[in-house]
Amino acid sequence: MQSFFTSCFYNVLIREIKRIFTSPVYLFFCILAPVISFFVLMAIFSKGVPRDLPIAMVDQDHTSLSRNITRMVDATSIAGVAYQSASLEQAKKLMNKGDVEAVIVIPHDTERDVIRGEQANIALYINNTNVVKGGMLQSGLHGALATASGGVKLSMAMKNGATLHQAKAKVLPVRLDKHALFNPFVSYSYFLTLGILPVMLIVFTLLGALYALGIELKDGTGRELLEISGNSVVTAVTAKLLPYLLLFMVDAMVMNLIIFPYMSTPIHGSLTLIILSEFVMVVAYLLLAVFFLAVTANMRLSLSLAGAYTMMSLTFSGLTFPRFGMPLVAKFFSVLFPFTFWLEIFMGQTLRGEAPINAIYPLYIFLIFIFMGLLSLPKFKKILQDERYWGGE
Repeated sequence: MQSFFTSCFYNVLIREIKRIFTSPVYLFFCILAPVISFFVLMAIFSKGVPRDLPIAMVDQDHTSLSRNITRMVDATSIAGVAYQSASLEQAKKLMNKGDVEAVIVIPHDTERDVIRGEQANIALYINNTNVVKGGMLQSGLHGALATASGGVKLSMAMKNGATLHQAKAKVLPVRLDKHALFNPFVSYSYFLTLGILPVMLIVFTLLGALYALGIELKDGTGRELLEISGNSVVTAVTAKLLPYLLLFMVDAMVMNLIIFPYMSTPIHGSLTLIILSEFVMVVAYLLLAVFFLAVTANMRLSLSLAGAYTMMSLTFSGLTFPRFGMPLVAKFFSVLFPFTFWLEIFMGQTLRGEAPINAIYPLYIFLIFIFMGLLSLPKFKKILQDERYWGGE
C-alpha cells in the first residue's frame, strides 16, 4: 500500500515538474515575476525617504533675514528651493502645474517687525494631495522656520544683555529629548519595503497555485489527475503543490537576501523563526488556492478574487494604518488574511526584537487557513470529476 502511494505521488510530481519547465507561464509566475517585482520595488524605495522636493520662495522682503531663511529651507533634506517667484500668484501657478510641492511667502517688512520685537507672519502653502509627502514637507519646513525664528530670538536676547545660556533658556525653556525607536532612520526601506516585498510573494504564490490547480479544470484533465494519483485528492494536491512550495521558498530566500544583507535590516530576534513563518505562510496561501477553487469552481473567477484578496491584505495588515486605531469592521477584516499575522512575527523579530514566544499565537492562526484548504479537498475532488466544470476559463 505504501509502495502504491509512493508511486502515485511520484507520478503526479514528475508530471507537474514537466509542466513547470515546459511552459513559460509557470516559470513566469514562479520564478521571474516575483524576483523582478522585488528588484523593482527595491529600486523605487532605494533612497529611503523623499529628498529635495521642489518648493518656491516668494521673498517680498529682500533682506538678510529673508535670504537666511531661504538658505535654511534649502539646506533641509526634504526640500530644495527650485524657484524664486516674484509673486504668490506666480508661485501658485507653479504648484497647480505640479512643478513645486510647497510655497513659502516672506512678506514685506518681516525683518523690520522682528527687530522691533513684533510678530512676523510667514505663509506656508503645501500640496497635501499625498498625505505622507505633505506631512514630511510640513514637518521639515516647520522645523527650518522654527530654527530660523529661534536664531533671531537668541540673537535679540543676547543683544539685550543675556548670556548665551540665559538666551537659550529663554528661547527654548523646555527642550524635548526624543528618540525614534525601531526605525531610527525614519526610512521607507525599513517601513513600506519590508511589507510590500512579502505582499508580492503571496500574490504570486496564490495566483501561481490557482493557475496550476485551475488549469486541470480548464483543460478537462481533472479526472486524469485523480487516476494518476490513485484516486486520492490528497496525493494529487500534495504532489502538485510541492514543486511550487519549493520554488516560492526560493523566492522567499531571495527576498530575505534583499531585506537583510542588502538593505541591512536589523534582526533583533530569531532568523529561524522568520524563515519558519515564511514557510508556513507560503503553505497557507497554497492551500487557500484549493479553498478558492472549491468555492468558485472557476479558475478565472478565482484568480480575480485572489488578486483582490492578496492586495487587500496590505491595507488591513496594520502596516500603513495601525490596527488598534481601525474601526471594528476593519479589525474584523484584518484577521481574514494570513499576511496580517506573518507581519506581526516579522516586525517583532526584526525591528522590535520581541521574545520568540510572542510569535506562537500568530503561528497558530496560520493553522486555521491551512485547515480551510484541507477541509476543501473533498469538494475540490468532486469538481475535478464533474465535467460541468471542465473547459471554462
